[in-house]
Amino acid sequence: IYGVQAANGVILITTKTGRKNSELKFQFDSYTGIQQTSKKLDLLNPTDFAIYVNDASDYLDEYPFEPEFSVYPQTGTDWQDEVFQTAIISNVNLSASGGTEKSAYSFGVSYLDQDGIVGRGKSNFNRLTARLNYQYNILDNLKLTATALHTVSQKNNLPEGGIGAVLYNAVNINPNLATTHADGNYSLVEDINAVEIRNPLAQIEDSYNTSRVAKISASFGIDYTFLDKFTVSSKLQMNHANVRDDIFRPEANYGTSNTIGNEVVDHGADYDDYIWDNYITYENTFNDKHNLTVLLGTSLSHEEGIFYGYQGASSIATNNPDQSIWDMEVINPRFQPNQIAVGNNVFEKRLSSIFTRIQYNYKGKYLLSAVMRRDGSSAFGPNNKYGYFPSGSIGWNISEEDFLKDSSWLNSLKVRASYGVIGNDKIRLFGFTSLLTGEATYDPGNATGIPDLLNGVAIGLIGNPNIQWEEQVSKNFGLDTSLFNNKVSISADIYSKLTEKLLIAPDGSGLLGAAAPGSALPIVNAGSVENKGVEFSINYNDNFTEDFKFNVGFNFTTLQNEVLSVDVGGNGIVNGGDFGVGISQTTSRMQAGMPMGYFYGYQTNGIYQTQSEIDVLNASAPEGVYHATVAPGDLKFVDTNGNGYIDPDDRTNLGDPLADITMGFNIGFTYKNLDFSANAFASIGNDMVRDYERKDLYANRGTYMLNRWQGTGTSNTVPRAVAGASVNTDVFSDFYVEDASFLRLQNVQIGYSFNPKVLSSLGLDKFRIYVSGNNLYTLTDYLGYDPSASNGAPIGSGIDKGFYPVASSYLLGVNLNF
Repeated sequence: IYGVQAANGVILITTKTGRKNSELKFQFDSYTGIQQTSKKLDLLNPTDFAIYVNDASDYLDEYPFEPEFSVYPQTGTDWQDEVFQTAIISNVNLSASGGTEKSAYSFGVSYLDQDGIVGRGKSNFNRLTARLNYQYNILDNLKLTATALHTVSQKNNLPEGGIGAVLYNAVNINPNLATTHADGNYSLVEDINAVEIRNPLAQIEDSYNTSRVAKISASFGIDYTFLDKFTVSSKLQMNHANVRDDIFRPEANYGTSNTIGNEVVDHGADYDDYIWDNYITYENTFNDKHNLTVLLGTSLSHEEGIFYGYQGASSIATNNPDQSIWDMEVINPRFQPNQIAVGNNVFEKRLSSIFTRIQYNYKGKYLLSAVMRRDGSSAFGPNNKYGYFPSGSIGWNISEEDFLKDSSWLNSLKVRASYGVIGNDKIRLFGFTSLLTGEATYDPGNATGIPDLLNGVAIGLIGNPNIQWEEQVSKNFGLDTSLFNNKVSISADIYSKLTEKLLIAPDGSGLLGAAAPGSALPIVNAGSVENKGVEFSINYNDNFTEDFKFNVGFNFTTLQNEVLSVDVGGNGIVNGGDFGVGISQTTSRMQAGMPMGYFYGYQTNGIYQTQSEIDVLNASAPEGVYHATVAPGDLKFVDTNGNGYIDPDDRTNLGDPLADITMGFNIGFTYKNLDFSANAFASIGNDMVRDYERKDLYANRGTYMLNRWQGTGTSNTVPRAVAGASVNTDVFSDFYVEDASFLRLQNVQIGYSFNPKVLSSLGLDKFRIYVSGNNLYTLTDYLGYDPSASNGAPIGSGIDKGFYPVASSYLLGVNLNF
């Protein structure tokens, strides 16, 4: 019934409310603790790195390091230890609630302060939140509700993930380089172009990047009941957010060809949105058997925003003798209306919906629900603005039948089935019309022969007036049961989700162009994708004695993802993702018959051991194919098409980032005043591309390179050390695709609640202390920081260019009611 707002699922968040006719009560919750990285990468130490560089330099006839490797200490600089730090996290929450004969209220305030495991205060996040919830019965049949939420947060930003980020530099920088020079200044990266790799400690020191968000949310609702059977409801939800990004880049030298800085950026944005829902509900029971609920409603939503800001050189950056003293209000005044607007600075989107729902059950045995929605979105043009989306479900409580009603071991048994269609309009604004967002230059001609160029705008974002609603068709069949005095509960489902009329922006071609700045090809409805599988959960809950209670649960979900059609691109293929730096090749594809975003590249089959192996293949290979550039010690690609040599047509499926199975496990117990809980999560079958390593000669490598090929027969899995371009480093193959399956211990918590009798004498209702650990351990074969990370792209996810690691945290907390 939530429509397009629920295209990716529904999470309902409700604020705490008070109770009518209750005295004022307070609740205090707080925790504090430390956070640490959950993983460090295994990298070459200084000696092994020096050996590797010299080994790679054999092909250059020069040796950068002294052959006597003992001069390089085994300790060197562990750059990961230098950038990873123990960070503090703390949270305090105070709330109060109560009520009178006609009203109920609650209010609270909370504060979170969290440093980063990289940079500590340089990546600090803090948030202050105040909330209010109020209910008032104006009349017995007229109820008013109101909520308010105000949040102010600040985040100090470091480049935390991806190429050029702090961790990316810490992983790739030379381990023989000291953190500072003798004069105390940070060392410079001279062996690699520092545009690519910088001293990460200097990078942290020179980072002054702060985002501030102030958001207020409010809702007002009224419910009126008449004729005992009808209820009219109206609810208005409004949000306003103000965002500020302040960035100061001081003038800094990081090494070879990398002096940057002396720049100020001051960006801002205001966002406003509202959702106004109105509906009438009819409820009645006929002959004590037939229960009917009918709802008819409308929903209007509107969101808009404006972006503004300033960017330019700052004289204060060079005149300030102490660049660590950074005050954005001094460097650059706040935005004024006459300052330069940045980019396409206004957006607006609207959605209008009408919906109805019928719910019926007979004696609680036979259940029926049906919904019809009509949604209209400003994302689509006049021809396809509206979509119609039906859904329905049926259920049968078999345990209510006479032949099972008195069962001694079966408490409940229900089977259910559902079918539904939901729309999705999550595309860029005004995709149905062409926009003047491109750049254009015109030469009107000049009699002197000297060009007199005129700069202007041109069509950039090409529109498609025929785009229409993407549709997601969901089917489900399941059962729920509880057994043995409700000690065992089981739920099982078979599901299917088919996405049709998929909204995508295809790749461009030389004929279509769309390569100019600010340009893009039109959005099209061009494909269908299906997800299907099973879900299963089983839980056991028992009170063994009055003092001892125990619970345990297990669940799993399978996923089979398949692209059914791709109606774009001529060849039915959409490419995405990228590999390496400065290498023009994609990693992922959308193609019929394959999983969405599967990895596409060369399959390997060992290492070339001798030149004769290569000569045999080169004899039949056309000029310019990959065999012409390989040498002993290089990866051996598989000739999948059987033409006798390696060419781009040999690329094939190398895996995909989607898990085949996900599983969860939880266990807990209470013994007298002691409580314990733990849960774990597993993902099986997901792959990830290792793409966080630079290929430069002086960039560090993982310890897996200790097993590299160093002569005939030395290795058949890891290629030789190389300097410069190579098929091993510049061609995407399964050498970089790893199994990212994992098992993670997500949370363990032990708590103790003090005796209520003792507490009551102190005026307390509850006092509990606890210790907990989060993300304590991850079991995986993946070499990168986080096997669960993703960039979220449907085509190109699972490309690890330096994902931030999950933080392990250890907390001490308290819950206090009074």
